Amino acid sequence: MDKRLDFIFKRRSIRRFEPQPVEGDKVQALLEAAMAAPSAANRQPWKFVVVTRRELLDQLASVHPYAKMLGEATLCIAVCGEPAVSLASSEGDRFWVQDCSAAMQNLLLAAANLGLGSVWLGVHPTRQREDEIREVLGLPDNIIPLGIAAMGYPAEEKPAQTRYDETRVHREIYGGENPACPR
Repeated sequence: MDKRLDFIFKRRSIRRFEPQPVEGDKVQALLEAAMAAPSAANRQPWKFVVVTRRELLDQLASVHPYAKMLGEATLCIAVCGEPAVSLASSEGDRFWVQDCSAAMQNLLLAAANLGLGSVWLGVHPTRQREDEIREVLGLPDNIIPLGIAAMGYPAEEKPAQTRYDETRVHREIYGGENPACPR
C-alpha cells in the first residue's frame, strides 16, 4: 500500500457514530470538497441537502432499508442530481449520475481526511427509495436523490486498506497482455 495515498485508503464504510455533532466549518469543508468534483462540461448538476435534525435523521433511517446507522449519525448529506442541467450526449443520455457519484466520492474522502466516518447509502436507481427519500427531504420532482451519506465522528475504527487485485487488471487489451507494456 503506497503511503502517499493513505488519504484514500483510510476511507472506510463506518456505520457506528459518537453523539458529538460535526462542526459547521467541517460541514462547509465537506461541501466544498464535494463541489470540487469533475463534472461533464462543468454543468455541476448536483444539489446537496444537509441534515442534522434528529427527527429527520430518524425518518431517513426508517425509510431506507440499509440506513439504520442514521439513528446514531449526527449528519447526513444527500447528494442529488438535476438531470435537466446535466450534459446530454448526442444519444440524449445525461451524465448527472457520473457527476454526482464523483461528488459523493469526494465527500467521503474529505470526511475521512477530516477525522469523520461516513458510509454511502445508495438511493438511485431504486424508484421506491427515491420516492421515500424525496418525501422526507421535500425534494421537487426534477431533483433525484443519488445517495445519502451517513456521517459523524466514528465510534468504530477500521484500518486503512487497499483492495488492489491484479486479476482485475488488463493491460492494453481486455483478456490479453502486451509484453511491451510495463507493469
